[in-house]
Amino acid sequence: MVDATAPGCDRATVYHCDAWVAKLSNHQDTLVGRAHQELLRQTLRPTPTVGGAELFYVPVPIPRGRWHAEIAHRYAATLGTALGGRRIDAPVVHAHVGLPGGWAALHHARPDARVYVTEHATFLDSVLDTDEARKMYDEVLTRCAGFFAVGEAVRAPLLEVFPHHKDKIEFIANPTSFDVDRPEPVTALRRWLYVGGLIERKGVELLLEAFATCRADDPSLTLTMVGAGELLARLTARVAELGLTEAVTFTGAVSPDVALRLMKEHDLLVHPSRMETFGVTVVEALAAGTPVLVTRCGGPEETLAGIEEAAGELIDVTDEPETIVAGYRRLRDRFPWGTDVDRARRHLAARYSYQAVAEAHHRIWFPESHTTTSTPAVVGPE
Repeated sequence: MVDATAPGCDRATVYHCDAWVAKLSNHQDTLVGRAHQELLRQTLRPTPTVGGAELFYVPVPIPRGRWHAEIAHRYAATLGTALGGRRIDAPVVHAHVGLPGGWAALHHARPDARVYVTEHATFLDSVLDTDEARKMYDEVLTRCAGFFAVGEAVRAPLLEVFPHHKDKIEFIANPTSFDVDRPEPVTALRRWLYVGGLIERKGVELLLEAFATCRADDPSLTLTMVGAGELLARLTARVAELGLTEAVTFTGAVSPDVALRLMKEHDLLVHPSRMETFGVTVVEALAAGTPVLVTRCGGPEETLAGIEEAAGELIDVTDEPETIVAGYRRLRDRFPWGTDVDRARRHLAARYSYQAVAEAHHRIWFPESHTTTSTPAVVGPE
């Protein structure tokens, strides 16, 4: 979002509050907190980041096991230390997620500043699981100048808890770069790619089993799994059990640039997630000219509405790898004549490109002039 929106502004500053979680006793927490305050005051320096913006990296020490309300209070307190008691010097502040980003931003914005919040968390049920957190989130919704969900999968649970804010919660998209074309179009769906966390919610174990079935029919298939997570050891062991060591590659976590390069080098993104509020990876793959096999898990059926068959294949969320297998076979049998990735890419670019999303933000941030010459700040966690 910063990369997309900052170039149109005369100045943009990012306060990147990043949770540093550790197992700490109350005594250790007190000592760490005191030391951190002193060190932060002495070491905080701006560095250049994307879009010509400047970045202040603000680590936030948090004892393991704390709830979201306390985490939000700690973010606000640590940002206050980073600011040295001053207010954020910007007429517009845009926060990432309601808690903790929105809470911290509202407590340190100038009195005359307009504060906006974008929410995309997949774990809102966890964020709102205490009375205190719900009260704090309600305050964020009440006080902010505008509040945006990235999709209905975010907006719907918020409206269940805060129906009185139904007119406040609007939509705004995540931006995706469409600047680089794929060198050669995909001609066969042999090189599978997964990009995301190696966690249960992403359906990665089902993906591996489905790949094994499909590769039994076509030994030329390969699978690259990009990401890190708690299931890595189990997935690696299962690959060995299936005799697929030569066919499956685990890259670990990679930078966004590397992930995008891999999308251009593969034939098919397979994304069998159980729940996505938007599904940035799916849009990024199509921006790279790569067709997708993706579950109807919330965000993707919204982002791909009207271009489902052009983009690839949508499948239901189930507990059976056969669902992925059947979806792949349907897509393989009609590829490429039954798809139109170029059309899907053009459709998505009109909605989610840097230019489209930047224009939407700038219209919201600067309604008085509809220009982009002002000074926003962005506050949020990782």
